[in-house]
Parts: sequence; structure tokens; C-alpha cells
Amino acid sequence: MFMGEYHHNVDVKGRLIVPAKFREELGEVFVLTRGLDQCLFGYPMSEWKVIEEKLKGLPLTKKDARAFTRFFFSGATECEIDKQGRINIATPLVNYAKLEKECVVLGVSNRIEIWSMDIWNDYFSESADSFAEIAENMIGFDI
Repeated sequence: MFMGEYHHNVDVKGRLIVPAKFREELGEVFVLTRGLDQCLFGYPMSEWKVIEEKLKGLPLTKKDARAFTRFFFSGATECEIDKQGRINIATPLVNYAKLEKECVVLGVSNRIEIWSMDIWNDYFSESADSFAEIAENMIGFDI
């Protein structure tokens, strides 16, 4: 399980250090793709295969299902962690998440998320006031 918040910089070549605590669980090669809320999602291969199977089951006749599947898979790329613990993030993903320098790498249960520091701070500030309300709405999920 991934958890925690780590701050790292992305360099001009799109390289980012993966937190040491995440490397073993991610494996040498993992999948990075566009996430929601303008961040990137990273999945170990075992988890990616589960998600892939679930998304394959979406009905092609539904416009939203086609759109989400395109969004999710067209941005997906395999990332390899180098000997320095870095990954090279593809330019389209860097652009999508607006990764310029300071980044936040989050552990979120079955995935990691990579955020621009500015976008994360804005998201967190805007969401902080509604966390209690969100938690209240989660009652039906047995949390």
C-alpha cells in the first residue's frame, strides 16, 4: 500500500526521483498515466492489469466510457526506475500535469500520484474546508 507525501523536483529533462519507500512496491517498471484533477497516476504492473481488465469491461456503446478509456490509456506509458531512483516522465504527461520544478509525490492506497506543487497546494486549500462534509458523505462506503 502506498501512503505519504514527498516533495521532489523534476529536472529540465523530465526526470523525477521516486521516493525510496515507493520503489520496491512499484517495481522496476510501472505504468504512469494521466490522472484526475490534473495529476499523474502511477500503478505497479500487477495493479495496472486489474484496472485494464475493469476498463475493458466498460461498454463501447457509452460515450463517457469511450472518452474515459481514451483519456486514461492514451496517456499511459511504462516507466523504468533508474539506478539513481529516478523516472523519466514523458513530455505529454509533464505538460498535462504542468510539472515545472517542485512536485509532490503522494501515496494513495494502490497508486502514487504526482502533482505540481502549485496545483497540489491549490487543490488542498480548496478541499480542506469540505473534508468533513466529504467524510460524512462516505458513510455509505463503510469507512
